[in-house]
Amino acid sequence: MRVLVVGAGGREHALCWALAASPLFDEVLCAPGNDGIARDAECVPVAAEDLDGLVQLARERAVDLVVVGPEAPLVKGLVDRLEAVGIPALGPTAAAARLEGSKGFTKELCFRLGIPTARARSFTAAEAEAARAWIRTHGAPIVVKADGLAAGKGVVVAATVEEAFEALDAAFGGAFGEAGRRVVIEEFLEGEEASLFAITDGETVRPLGTAQDHKRAFDGDRGPNTGGMGAYSPTPALDEALAEEAMARIVEPAIRGLADQGLRYRGILYAGLMLTSEGPKLLEFNVRFGDPEAQVVLPRLMSDFGEIALAAAEGGLRHVGVRFGPEHALTVVLASRGYPGSYPKGTEIRGLERLEGREGVLVFHAATRHEGGRWLAMGGRVLNVTGLGRSLREAHDRAYSAVEAIDWPEGFWRRDIGWRALARDEH
Repeated sequence: MRVLVVGAGGREHALCWALAASPLFDEVLCAPGNDGIARDAECVPVAAEDLDGLVQLARERAVDLVVVGPEAPLVKGLVDRLEAVGIPALGPTAAAARLEGSKGFTKELCFRLGIPTARARSFTAAEAEAARAWIRTHGAPIVVKADGLAAGKGVVVAATVEEAFEALDAAFGGAFGEAGRRVVIEEFLEGEEASLFAITDGETVRPLGTAQDHKRAFDGDRGPNTGGMGAYSPTPALDEALAEEAMARIVEPAIRGLADQGLRYRGILYAGLMLTSEGPKLLEFNVRFGDPEAQVVLPRLMSDFGEIALAAAEGGLRHVGVRFGPEHALTVVLASRGYPGSYPKGTEIRGLERLEGREGVLVFHAATRHEGGRWLAMGGRVLNVTGLGRSLREAHDRAYSAVEAIDWPEGFWRRDIGWRALARDEH
């Protein structure tokens, strides 16, 4: 059988790595992939948002399953297009992908189903004065979100009412394009953030692990927000009892609620949670794996991910179990200096060969090019170095020991990934 992974980052490398290990698949394709992914899959130069090109590729290569990594092609309807030509895909249709594509849609679903989440209201640009009045009434801190996809940059946690007004003006002024034509304003929730992953065929829902990522660029959770500077799994913040509660009160009701609307959700569902004094509350749903969370969840999976993915895509997940090992995983993201702002491209990364075959270490490429025998950095987040261990401390030490073996003066990374959980363990 043949599987096609859509995307080009570290998450997609982890997906290709997991699928290449499955005895179900003889060939793994990745579109467009990158030169690091090319070690685990055949990379084909078709962009992740070229829906026509992806459907044509899947048909020409007689692909048996498509696994979609990023959110944009899902929201744009790639799965609908594949289903129309009879190709199974792991991912929701465009209508179901509104769980990520429209924060207002998700809020309305939560309020209707009683899913615990922050109080909120949505407003269009024509309702700007009403939005300002809502902010004044509720005060700060308060959260202003662009309704649509904004590449992770459309959320502002405003410490003052004035900051909230500025965020509102930016969204309605076009800072996020179409994504900001409507905004969701919601109460600020106190607590610790954690991520819960599940996989579903629209009826059966299986938990797929927990993780905690690190969004800020610098140590101590300082600096600008990024796409993620590291993650670890499992997270003790979301223990077994809390994870079961979140599955029962948040994830499963959402899948059932969509089904009641005639929307069968097949794919990965990622619940971003705030662990409040009142229990887990939903911050947001994402309709795919997180990045870099996939790089710590998938390496812990003992079951065949290929079998799980195909069963979810074809509606047979009830016949398949999902088992995780006792191992812990921690990944450190290596980024180009200047990220998430402007940064140079084409700087050389040395020393990657030292990590080949190292026990308990995996390297997932996010934005690299191999040219003239050299590895070059071609993006903001460039590499993910994952350590595995019987404890989080062992996973941490293996990851950071591997990072120190890499020679890349133009790169930087956080040195405190996993600090919350490690502090718990050591006290």
